Amino acid sequence: MDPNDRIALRHKLIADRLAMPDRLARAAQLQEVLRVWLVSRPESRIGAYWPIKGEFDPLPSLYRWSEAAPEGRRRQIGLPVVDKQHGTLRFHVWYPGCPMEEDAFHIPKPKGTEEFQPELMLVPCLGFGPCGLRLGYGGGFMDRTLAEMQPRPATAGIGYAQGFQPLLKPGPHDMALDAMLTEEGVVWDKDGWAAA
Repeated sequence: MDPNDRIALRHKLIADRLAMPDRLARAAQLQEVLRVWLVSRPESRIGAYWPIKGEFDPLPSLYRWSEAAPEGRRRQIGLPVVDKQHGTLRFHVWYPGCPMEEDAFHIPKPKGTEEFQPELMLVPCLGFGPCGLRLGYGGGFMDRTLAEMQPRPATAGIGYAQGFQPLLKPGPHDMALDAMLTEEGVVWDKDGWAAA
């Protein structure tokens, strides 16, 4: 398969991810990788995502991170809300039990919570390639959002190691990620490939 036939590649990666017999074990490993990675992060506002199509769920690790905030410091988790007019995402505070509603794509989003701009965004990766290259679902929401945010938040891709595509080439609007985390560890940082 041509790694740059993105439509076919997306279908294959979704099917492969859903068929992983050990996805729950991999998810548990990735929860640990994310928890450890977050310990040294300075940010107090993190934008994340609601998992779909077999994606890793970052919310348990993020909730533990928010609960472990140093005294006198508030940590916030945000989930995306689509801005249909601009084709971008806005982030609204999420916490366990907060009111939720479905967006136009049938993905749950916070209802009536405060909006904020993340300092760090955890970005779901269907696939990923060298140098922080990410393959999403093709809607362009994340890339448009990152291109418009000032200051641009730090970004970390989150996905399973089976999504690595060594021959993947960037599209014209792709925004490189600053880090990439899988169940095997931190495999990319903005200084270069790192050992897992």
